[in-house]
Amino acid sequence: MKVLFVGDVYGQPGRRVAGEHLPLIAPRYDFVIVNAENSAGGFGVHFDAATRLLEAGANCLTLGNHAWDHRDIGLLLGQPHKFPIVRPLNYSDPETPGVGWRTFEVGEAGERLTVVNLLGRVFMGESANPFTAMDELLKRDDLGSVFVDFHAETTSEKAAMGWHLDGRVAAVIGTHTHVATADTRILPQGTGFQTDAGFTGPVNSVIGANPAEPLQAFLTERRHRFQVAEGPAMLNGVSLEISGNRCLGIERYRYEEENED
Repeated sequence: MKVLFVGDVYGQPGRRVAGEHLPLIAPRYDFVIVNAENSAGGFGVHFDAATRLLEAGANCLTLGNHAWDHRDIGLLLGQPHKFPIVRPLNYSDPETPGVGWRTFEVGEAGERLTVVNLLGRVFMGESANPFTAMDELLKRDDLGSVFVDFHAETTSEKAAMGWHLDGRVAAVIGTHTHVATADTRILPQGTGFQTDAGFTGPVNSVIGANPAEPLQAFLTERRHRFQVAEGPAMLNGVSLEISGNRCLGIERYRYEEENED
């Protein structure tokens, strides 16, 4: 099974590059997963963003710590057949809307692929333990191949999750920090891993924002409102080939729009 994972889509530039480039490459894959965490102005997802990403070729959308930033999320999670969205699994409240994992039948053979979204805890606010949440989920025997999007701040927590799940899931790919890492590999027991897939959004930015505002925040030590940067955008992701819960091949994927200037 060939799977493409696209890192955090950020604002209108991210939606644009995904909307234009994803239809060109999606046919090469059996399944496409897109993290839509920042697709609505840099914070969360709304109806238009989700619709555009799914129309572009995404088969499933994942989220993260900004999952609840737009009121549209209730509408989206309430229509699971129209909007196949997976929010973080490790919320302790059983009344949390939506689901933290979803199993899909992929291809003509109907191979099972389960997409899981996890939220890290280090520097990320309160959530239930993602390690024990995964242990509990993996007690099931009907998941097929398991892909984990671990939305976390620190490299150490993401690396620990990769080792914790090595041999038990097909892949653990990190999101949230928006910078693609160079540690793409297959762990000893067969799990594909990358600390962070990078993000899909404006090239000339500070992780998506117009550089002026973050720079002023650092210089003045005061909070500033961040605006989504403009200009050419890039799409970052990870391309994987998996069989059961073994990764047979994994590569970084990157596309960048040309600068019209």
